[in-house]
Amino acid sequence: MSHSLATRLRSGETVRSAWSTISDPLLLENISALGFDAVTMDMQHGSHTEASICQGIGMIKAAGKPAIVRIPVGRFDTASRALDFGANAVIAPMINSVDDAQAFAAAMKYPPVGERSWGPLRSDISYGQAGSNEYLLTVNQETLSFAMIETRAAYEALDDILAVRGIDGVFVGPADFSIAWSNGREANPLSEDIVEPLTRIAQKAAASNKLAGIYAPNSAFAKRYNALGFRFITLASDRGYLAAGASAMLKAWDE
Repeated sequence: MSHSLATRLRSGETVRSAWSTISDPLLLENISALGFDAVTMDMQHGSHTEASICQGIGMIKAAGKPAIVRIPVGRFDTASRALDFGANAVIAPMINSVDDAQAFAAAMKYPPVGERSWGPLRSDISYGQAGSNEYLLTVNQETLSFAMIETRAAYEALDDILAVRGIDGVFVGPADFSIAWSNGREANPLSEDIVEPLTRIAQKAAASNKLAGIYAPNSAFAKRYNALGFRFITLASDRGYLAAGASAMLKAWDE
């Protein structure tokens, strides 16, 4: 576990994750083989289901990489399921209050921190066998809970959300955050208007000894967010990788 996702992020390392929205297993297998440090599967806006994340986590781990799952809004039961399937981290969207954060943390952590039920499918241990306690005593630290900050309510409650026991970090969705920050005038993750609040989010997370993650629509903004203090960065998406690769090939042909 010395090189686990949790250890790497807590040591200050930047982890760059692919973003998978298409649940096709062959595509996910190919994305897992690319140069990303980790792979995130999206159940909120992507086509991933419980069946595809169960299968996909195995593929990602077979490639030697951490597997992260973004669950649908309010589906904290799915967070526990993702951990049972072997996920290293879970991102929960629309965590707008302390109550939301506490409910998410409860699903993510075993007692005494939370209320996660015992049933780890991919932990390589069985009930009562040697090794069970080792998993139980380490997994709360090794599986990361990221609460998404993407509304004004969440931003205003940020200090209290960060203080919730069992919340390991926050994750910003800049598109939704830009909608909230502009009072519904635009959906623009590249907006200059959100740079200052994003900086504060990263700073407050660091001050609370919590992690800061963010979705980056392109490499230029990934570098910018990294400079602001975000260490867990998901870059574009599988659809974007396909489009970028095809465009580059066609452009090279035409030159």
